[in-house]
Amino acid sequence: MSTNANEPRKRNLWADSGKWILGIIAVALVTFGLTALLITIMERQTEAQQPFTKVVELDETTIDPAVWGQNFPKQYQDYLKTEEMGPTKWGGSHAVNPPEGDSRTEQISSSRLEEDPRLVTMWKGYPFSVDYRHARGHAYMLEDQRTTLRVLDFNQPGACLNCHASTVDLMNELGDGDRDAGFAAMNKMPYNDVTKMVDHPISCLDCHDPQTMQLRITRPAFERGIKALKASEGIENYDVNKDATAQEMRTYTCAQCHVEYYFESETKELIFPWTKGITIDDIWEYYKEDGHIDWTHEETGAEMLKAQHPEFDIWSNGIHAASGVSCADCHMPYKREGAQKVSDHHLQSPLFDANASCGTCHNESAEEMTNRVETIQDRYIHSRNQAFDALVALIGDIKDAKAKGVDEARLLEAYEFQKKASFFIDYVYSENSNGFHAPAYIHRILGDALDAARKGQIVLTGVPAADLEASETTLKYEELIAGENG
Repeated sequence: MSTNANEPRKRNLWADSGKWILGIIAVALVTFGLTALLITIMERQTEAQQPFTKVVELDETTIDPAVWGQNFPKQYQDYLKTEEMGPTKWGGSHAVNPPEGDSRTEQISSSRLEEDPRLVTMWKGYPFSVDYRHARGHAYMLEDQRTTLRVLDFNQPGACLNCHASTVDLMNELGDGDRDAGFAAMNKMPYNDVTKMVDHPISCLDCHDPQTMQLRITRPAFERGIKALKASEGIENYDVNKDATAQEMRTYTCAQCHVEYYFESETKELIFPWTKGITIDDIWEYYKEDGHIDWTHEETGAEMLKAQHPEFDIWSNGIHAASGVSCADCHMPYKREGAQKVSDHHLQSPLFDANASCGTCHNESAEEMTNRVETIQDRYIHSRNQAFDALVALIGDIKDAKAKGVDEARLLEAYEFQKKASFFIDYVYSENSNGFHAPAYIHRILGDALDAARKGQIVLTGVPAADLEASETTLKYEELIAGENG
């Protein structure tokens, strides 16, 4: 009887012991997990506090990105990817073999002139009518400039290098330490002379302080341009390297080059036409007041303006700018490298990785975001075609009118409409987002271009330009729009 009575006790003791053992094991596992987590957190905190290992010293003469890459290997490996080529639906790099006589041995990007012969008609008599290709990555910006027929067959100023070469050290050297003076000297030099003085395309030094790694502006043209733009907005004595926020600098460093600009006729100074503002109307009024002319159209005789690549200008009038989204947020999105958050220095179209570029703000899938972008671009292409065909028709009508001996006064009115239609179309064509950076704004520009082209055709029939002014009803609405925006 006593033996049987002790058996439950023994079983309870073994059960209690098992529970204690399991409890001890559980506590040990939790302790081990928490300890490992704390160690990992401490390691990541230390890693974050030491964002890079200084292998080499960097200074204002360190031009080669490979040297910077010894301290920043992740960023450098991404930068090397800008050598890759790939098309999007309406943009990107479309690889073709170089034409006969071209010194480049690898594949280059396809010709926009062959893709759209209307460009030749629009730019007749200007170097862009001879050679204009889809852009390759940043790694090729200097090589492709040196080998384009726009440089080989025409005399170009050293000012062209502002956006195609790492020129910080060169400007400092030419100015004997005064970068502004060096900028002025470089602008005036012949391109064929000054290009021999540089070895690298835009590099780390052009956007980063070599001591602090902070983003900075190194181009005097942008420093002056943004100061003038801020003054037009009522902000005096703006110093971009002191007054801009960190988020603004993630756009401004790109805007040193991706803008509308022109070369002053005598000094060849690179100038951004922003003293009246940064809308297309502001810039058009600036050129009318300044009197700047880029070339005379070979077929019509009209004095013309050539737009450049105003990505910053157009982005500034779009929803992303209004929402505080920078260029780098989409084209150099942040990514995780251990404990570090770094910008992807691949610098490519967001469409190549819509999830990384758009996913920070949008919950939709990469496929949905890509479809949205391409729909915007499809509609832009349609509107651009309407305006482009109208411009080509106007140029043809002016040629016919000249052949028939139409009076000079009528031709001068048609010339002004041609110049406006051409500049407005060129402005959005050269902008490279294919309508995405500010869709509604770009459609408005194309509407104005179409309007100018059709009015040019009308004045050739004998209707005075004064009779084609906006109606009183239109002016009333424009006043209401200006009042709401002002």
